[in-house]
Amino acid sequence: MTIADVQAPVRFPEFDPERQYGMIIAGQSVQAETGNTFRCYDPFEEAEWGYVPDASAADVDRAVAAAQAAQPAWAATPPARRLALFQRWAALVREHVPELARTMVHENGKTITEMTMAMAATPNTIEFCGHYATVIHGDTITPQMPEHSAWTTRVPVGVVAAITPWNNPIGLLAWKLFPALAAGNTVIVKPSEVTPVSTIRLVELALEAGFPPGVVSVITGAGLAGAALVDHPGVDKVAFTGSTATGKRIGQSTGGRLVRTTLELGGKGPNIVFPDANLDKAIQGLVTGLTAGTGQACNAGSRIIVHEDIKDEVVARLIDALAHLVIGDPLDPDTDIGPIASRAQYAKVSSYLDIAESEATTTFVTGARRAKQIPGIEHGLFIEPTVYETPDPRSRVRCEEIFGPIGALITFRTEDEAIQIANDTEYGLVGGLWTTDINRARRVATKLDVGVAWINTWRAFSGNVPFGGRKSSGVGHEMGIDIFEEYTEVKAYWLGPDDS
Repeated sequence: MTIADVQAPVRFPEFDPERQYGMIIAGQSVQAETGNTFRCYDPFEEAEWGYVPDASAADVDRAVAAAQAAQPAWAATPPARRLALFQRWAALVREHVPELARTMVHENGKTITEMTMAMAATPNTIEFCGHYATVIHGDTITPQMPEHSAWTTRVPVGVVAAITPWNNPIGLLAWKLFPALAAGNTVIVKPSEVTPVSTIRLVELALEAGFPPGVVSVITGAGLAGAALVDHPGVDKVAFTGSTATGKRIGQSTGGRLVRTTLELGGKGPNIVFPDANLDKAIQGLVTGLTAGTGQACNAGSRIIVHEDIKDEVVARLIDALAHLVIGDPLDPDTDIGPIASRAQYAKVSSYLDIAESEATTTFVTGARRAKQIPGIEHGLFIEPTVYETPDPRSRVRCEEIFGPIGALITFRTEDEAIQIANDTEYGLVGGLWTTDINRARRVATKLDVGVAWINTWRAFSGNVPFGGRKSSGVGHEMGIDIFEEYTEVKAYWLGPDDS
């Protein structure tokens, strides 16, 4: 027997690589009317698996028709009844956390540790939205017109299209799907073509929990399916997470039709380290900002802004911390860095290593090895965590969202200069700073032109705290107790004088 005769262990024995998955329309698993399919891709194994329907405009028509038909009855369902369904759904998701986490690892290569944490938090979000829906209320108003009374209620928007990315398919869907449903809307989900199966499975659990047919549907496919959904006249709101370029195109379409839209887009987060910072915590925060999700996160801290007095120490400690990260199989609980999620994304991120080499003012700090150049890596779409020093404000590595583990190191002298550097970007999603001076913390955080400011922490999230950006990072917010305003309309009522 030779080495070639010994088969490698099957990493996902529960997945038949030839399985035919179905979309969910009107509570049924269905194929595309054309019969067209596409395949999923495991970025660690570099192998295709499964067959998923590639939806056409006709399939989108079917999903919208089902959602429209189901919406009036769903909106009329008492909130307590909706809450009971949400509680059953949450219980089922808790039972299936390992399955859903493994599915996402198979789809996008994120580490099992990160995906398990994301899935473990999902039932809490389901329950939060289900409970909060029971207290959605309007106001009683004393109008300026004499002898009249007025009041308001909040009513569902209608049919919601939720279009989600591949980097955290269920975690980012949760911020749209659960509040939209809880508020009485019906929802059509179009997951990324990179990660469709985990979304299909989540919605299958909703049907198992008892959600009526048509209340939540899943359309699978690439850009054409997404465009057909965004442009459909039967869609009353679009909620999108993804690239700024795609978000702008969606905004142009929905704006022309006066359709409500929430866009959670790109970022280039500044992570500022002041001289008085607790460097043990700051280094940990810099590593998290650069490498969490293999850097494939809109909330990445990809601009490392360090005071010149501590630059050498920060760089030395950062290089050492990155060197101790484990790069490898995302199914291994000890792995810190998994592969890039897809061949297209790997090509994009790799191109920035070439761009950095071509920029005259950009200086290599650490990393920059790809795939098999990394010791111990035999296969997989890997890129080593990488840092470049970028004093040029117009450096592409410093300005553009890379969506991979590549960071730009920038030094500053004064607090005002740090703020100026932090805000010198088209993006305004997240930012953070590290300091032990509470006055500086409040002062600088207030001046950061971002939707979320982290102080002495990075990547802190909670379902009851809003998340959203400014400038090219998006329109509207997700999560938080005000999220239901994004998925309801205010309806006003007047009562005239009593003439009896």
